[in-house]
Amino acid sequence: MSQSLDRALRILPLLAEGPAGLEQVARHIEAHKSTALRLLRTLHAHGLVHRQPDQRYRLGSQLFALAHRAAEQLDVREIAHPHLLELNERTGHTVHLAIREEDRVLYIDKVESRHPVRMYSRIGREVAVTVAAVAKVLLADLPTAEREALARRLTYPRYTSRSVTGPAELLAELVTVRERGWATDLGGHEESVNCVAAPVRGHDGRVVAALSVSVPIVVADERAVLALLPEVRQTARAVTDAYTGRTTPPALARPTAPGAAAPGQEPRGSGPAAAGPGTPGPGAPGPAAPGPGTHPSAGRRAAIPDDGPPSPGD
Repeated sequence: MSQSLDRALRILPLLAEGPAGLEQVARHIEAHKSTALRLLRTLHAHGLVHRQPDQRYRLGSQLFALAHRAAEQLDVREIAHPHLLELNERTGHTVHLAIREEDRVLYIDKVESRHPVRMYSRIGREVAVTVAAVAKVLLADLPTAEREALARRLTYPRYTSRSVTGPAELLAELVTVRERGWATDLGGHEESVNCVAAPVRGHDGRVVAALSVSVPIVVADERAVLALLPEVRQTARAVTDAYTGRTTPPALARPTAPGAAAPGQEPRGSGPAAAGPGTPGPGAPGPAAPGPGTHPSAGRRAAIPDDGPPSPGD
């Protein structure tokens, strides 16, 4: 084990007990004060410790942020899993749950297809961030400046003829995803696989995960996969409700709207929005749909309406 790394890591439990001065830290890690100071400066540079005006050190905000994000990710996976199982049971297709880590998007859960032809993907694997539907859902939620900076940092492999080719194209698609509330990958990563995804949101309305269904083209064509959007979006809303404490058992999240599409069928009604839980029936008044970019009070983002029924060209 690296001695420097070992000493740096031993500082953190000490500061978890309360602020400590340089001499106390040096004593704790059994090192000279110059060594302790060097380690503290490194930890400070990464936001893991913070130096107070009285020259003592305490745990830094970045450490709390990392711990919070880790807890959220584990929590959302645990809460989402029963809903993923139900979606898989209803559709028979591969279901994924993904989260963003800096410039990467990772699968954190997967339920395998019940068809003989299956996707090659695994929990913990990185997603093709410029083309995957789950990645588009996650990146679309970023603030504009952060979204644009990230798009410029990414590389754009040409996986297929439908792959996103550069920052301008990706940013334009992310604006669309942000406005309509769902994303597709229609042969952008693998020509033989199509995918639809929807967001799982936290208490503040921000996207904490993305949920998707992926289907090989030999099992279902583009139109049949797009017809699964009501199921995918309703499941994502059910996970959001369970995650934020608005509902509990996944059995309550089964689709009830008359417009919900069965696997391989066209969605009935006016499009994907027709199958959400609590959707008003024919003739029933509903809340006014906010326009793109509208934000409600208390910091929660408005539910963004669809731009109409999906078509294979989306």
